[in-house]
Amino acid sequence: MLTVHHLRISQSERIVWLCEELGLDYDLKIYIRRSDNNLAPPEYKALHPMGIAPVITDGDIVLGESGAICEYIDRKYGDEKLSVGPDSPDFAGHLFWFHFANATFMANGMMGLVAAQMGGPTPEFVSERVSKAWALAEARVGEAEFFGGSQLTTADIMMGFNLTTSRMFGNTSLEEYPNIAGYLQRIGQRPAYQRAMEKCEPGMKPKLD
Repeated sequence: MLTVHHLRISQSERIVWLCEELGLDYDLKIYIRRSDNNLAPPEYKALHPMGIAPVITDGDIVLGESGAICEYIDRKYGDEKLSVGPDSPDFAGHLFWFHFANATFMANGMMGLVAAQMGGPTPEFVSERVSKAWALAEARVGEAEFFGGSQLTTADIMMGFNLTTSRMFGNTSLEEYPNIAGYLQRIGQRPAYQRAMEKCEPGMKPKLD
């Protein structure tokens, strides 16, 4: 059976949400962060050579990386319901946001977070890129209902974590981003998202505002 290994408060919530949107039968195993350093416990790190979330197992297959897992599950088990084909006018936009989520949005956000944790100033180029990324996301969900375009796609699965739970590690307010705030309210009303968060983060209120 497909097993989703979820580390609490991590990117692996994306995979739980994906499985719920696709209505899949899957096994969910939850892991708690260590109390001394807030990192993954040894049993989670042992799942994959990188030792980070997310990770899935499917028979003999052990797969990491959010994007790879989303594609794997949607193609193998979801009949590509949350993907967009090249004949769709949303094809390019879906691809951009699917890859932008981790390659640019999260990457630059993490650089800023690390700089802050080290007690030093955030490099100017990082601050500029973070600001541009948020502005671009704000514009996108002002012109389209979803990051993937007219329908929810794996691009939304990827971007969702960045705009919600990931903000627990920083201090980004949605006050200047009304379109994103509205988008998150729409996401929060989806039964699949509600089920996913109840399963993977029991007792935690989703960060939708």
